[in-house]
Amino acid sequence: MTTTPTTGRVPTAVYVLAAGIFAMVTSEFAVAGLMPQLAETLGTGIEQIGYLVTVFAVAMSVGGPIMTLVLLRLPPKSALMVIFGVFLAGNVLAALATTYPVMVIARVIGGMASQAFFGLSLSLCARLVDERMRGRAVGVAMNGLMLGTLLGLPFATFIGGRFGWQSAFWTISLITVVAAILTLAFVKTPAPEGTAARPTASVAEELAVLRRPRFLLAIVSSTLIIGATFSVFSFFTPILTRVTGFSEGTVPLLLLAYGAATLIGNTVVGRLADRHTISTLVIGTGLNVLFLTGFALFTDLPPLALAFMLGIGLVGVTMNPAMAVRVQRAGSTTPLVNTVHSSFITLGVIVGSAFGSALIPHYGLRAPIVLGIGLALLAVLAILPALADPYLRNGTRREETESAPVEGELVGR
Repeated sequence: MTTTPTTGRVPTAVYVLAAGIFAMVTSEFAVAGLMPQLAETLGTGIEQIGYLVTVFAVAMSVGGPIMTLVLLRLPPKSALMVIFGVFLAGNVLAALATTYPVMVIARVIGGMASQAFFGLSLSLCARLVDERMRGRAVGVAMNGLMLGTLLGLPFATFIGGRFGWQSAFWTISLITVVAAILTLAFVKTPAPEGTAARPTASVAEELAVLRRPRFLLAIVSSTLIIGATFSVFSFFTPILTRVTGFSEGTVPLLLLAYGAATLIGNTVVGRLADRHTISTLVIGTGLNVLFLTGFALFTDLPPLALAFMLGIGLVGVTMNPAMAVRVQRAGSTTPLVNTVHSSFITLGVIVGSAFGSALIPHYGLRAPIVLGIGLALLAVLAILPALADPYLRNGTRREETESAPVEGELVGR
């Protein structure tokens, strides 16, 4: 069964895709909230547990596009079911893990499936709605990411703290099964109208899109934006407890407040992403520089640290809808292109978490925050050139290209 793109409202299928993203993100972020418990059980230090965030991200960046290529010829719903199955296996293995190497394998499996799901979901979002609503649809789907931070992460942290970290992964497994059932019931395959929705596009055509200079600059800026945020987010729990002085029991509430900030920010950015794409990215990332700087300077003052932490939540990962719209205009709306973009986003996670972990033993828990400031400044510089392109900036097409193939759509001529 197929559906045609809708106008005026976001279809139910997009909300269901958000539920799947919620499951993926809750699993990805759970480690950040369970670092002390995991370190104790697996017999490692906080730095090694921090690398589990990196391992998940590496699996997403490398394994996600490979898995997408393997599933490219399957109908979207069948591909989603395969991804759910692999992701479920990864979380069950994590729940059963008793050693660090087994946990690493579990994170690799989960990360690979998570990235493929993100790419396919964002591609479906673009195909299920009119082009002028892509940012809003991506924003709705990305609410799954924000709710994963708002509810999933604190809930996993609470469950893990109260009943053992294994219980957190069993809970995520249950959420995964529910999301898969909802997907079977409500997600329909979009009708193959136009080149962006064409399911038979060749791999060569899709790979050609990845060489466009505007696309390359877009994914670099996405990497830096997310890297800036995750250099701090990955270490919120130890920073807030060891430097700021909050108790471990308070951390889930603080993460809940941070998640609420990301949900608000994502909703606002989703509304702005279609008509003010680049200005939203410039202003949002510039504000993140300020909030990261404030967090670095006042980490040991609880009220100010909390205020700047919430600011990071408002303008950090919430840039996703605008980043996605920019990439789809500079590249295409196909699953592979969206998965590659997601891979570079998670490359930002790798940079932030890995370099942050490496800096902590030598410079302390404030070092990852300083790293985030530097990455955010570089991100602003990478975004600024796009202001010169009307189509990237707000979707306005240049007069000389009005008769040419639509930019942002897959062109294989």
